[in-house]
Amino acid sequence: MSALPEKKPNPRRRSSSWSDSWFNRRPISKSNLPSIFHHHKVPDPDLPKPLTQALFAMQLHSLSHDNSPKVDRTLFLPDEVLLRILSKLPDSQIVPNFLVCKRWLHLQGRLVRSLKVLDWGFVESGRLTSRFPNLTHVDLSPACVVSPRNSGIMLHKGSVSLHLSTGFSPVYRILEENLLDVEVIDWGLRMLARGCPNLCKLVVVGASELGLLGAAEECPTLQELELSKCNDNVLRGIAGSRNLQILKLVGSVEGLYASLVTDIGLTILAQGCKRLVRLELSGCEGSFDGIKAIGQCCHMLEELTLCDHRMDGGWLAGLSYCENLNTLKFQSCRVIDSSPGLDEFLGFCPALERLHLQKCHLRDKQSMRALFMVSEAVREIIIQDGWGMENDIFALASSCRRVKLLSLEGCSQLTAEGLEPVLFSWRDVQSLRVVSCKNIKDSEISPALSTRFSVLQELKWMPDSRSLLASSLPETRMGRRRGAKFLKRT
Repeated sequence: MSALPEKKPNPRRRSSSWSDSWFNRRPISKSNLPSIFHHHKVPDPDLPKPLTQALFAMQLHSLSHDNSPKVDRTLFLPDEVLLRILSKLPDSQIVPNFLVCKRWLHLQGRLVRSLKVLDWGFVESGRLTSRFPNLTHVDLSPACVVSPRNSGIMLHKGSVSLHLSTGFSPVYRILEENLLDVEVIDWGLRMLARGCPNLCKLVVVGASELGLLGAAEECPTLQELELSKCNDNVLRGIAGSRNLQILKLVGSVEGLYASLVTDIGLTILAQGCKRLVRLELSGCEGSFDGIKAIGQCCHMLEELTLCDHRMDGGWLAGLSYCENLNTLKFQSCRVIDSSPGLDEFLGFCPALERLHLQKCHLRDKQSMRALFMVSEAVREIIIQDGWGMENDIFALASSCRRVKLLSLEGCSQLTAEGLEPVLFSWRDVQSLRVVSCKNIKDSEISPALSTRFSVLQELKWMPDSRSLLASSLPETRMGRRRGAKFLKRT
């Protein structure tokens, strides 16, 4: 019997390793990779600890030296898990995440909540809602205006910014020439509302009553709305948003467009949006009746802002009907009230705590007297760039006996002689800020006033760049109390 020839070992064949025995000599591929992770993620706990660590190290070594094509590990993650991972990344990684692959593009779009739209075609085509289905805050105002993007001429007016071509006509209403048609804006609003039913905040220019009614029906969670170029008829559509809490209405903007909001629109608004908490009226007309209707219907109103208003005389008396009004703001107003009427008809706001005056004309002594009477319960008075705020005008503020904070900035006509008697009339004042009031001189501060400064909890004294109050009044012990850090020159 002849012996079988002995087989020579193949030099190219690799000897068996621990990793082959562990994985039953199955090569790692896309088909068995999930099972490997599932069955061999943790070695047998009954094995000795050193052997367990060795086997786990061999698993990692085998996976790292795999010769199979590279595998995208994120493909094995469910969408919900990957969404949680992407949501933890910083904002700087949002744009790079969009460029990884189509799946990441779709998932990252589901995480976007706020967006400013620059191209109206993105809305009309439906790509806005398909790419970003979970939007809650949308600003459509830049897209509502047709303007050349490559133009070097930029027009800024308040919150409005648009590019102008070199051949634009210097007419009174520039924005009306470049605004989209009302039908186009309404159609885009319907598509946005149907695709994003959880919309909470919307900013739009030039919409009509029908477009806003459609948005109100499709988006019951709409809570904040900013509408520019609105009129009384448009406010009928706003009244459909029953859950609206924050509203900004822009009627007319000088040089851009003209629109009319009167007492009729304010009454419609008051009867439809009874849950308003914050209301801003910019470039709107009206009178006592409109403000009274808002106060009687909107019982939750806490903050009222009037910007460049065109109210008729006597409207201030309507504020007394706003029983829960907490903050009253005036911005860029040429006059507060042209004819406030008799004092016995003014009334006052019992819950008012904050009065802000920013970039307003304050020369009318009669209107300022009426304003301080209506605001007699106020605790904070903030005046910034008050044009015409002279000593006799500021002396009217002494009727507000409960003031705890006074902030003056840019009141260049006020002097220390006018400031001192008002501060002594306020017994509860705790904080004082005086910035850029060039006629208030350190040398005019009396010893009694400096002593009053020493008991303040907060003092910021910078009437001009040369103020040396902290070093010129060492006998007042200023700097030893809690407000010391505000006395340092900056």
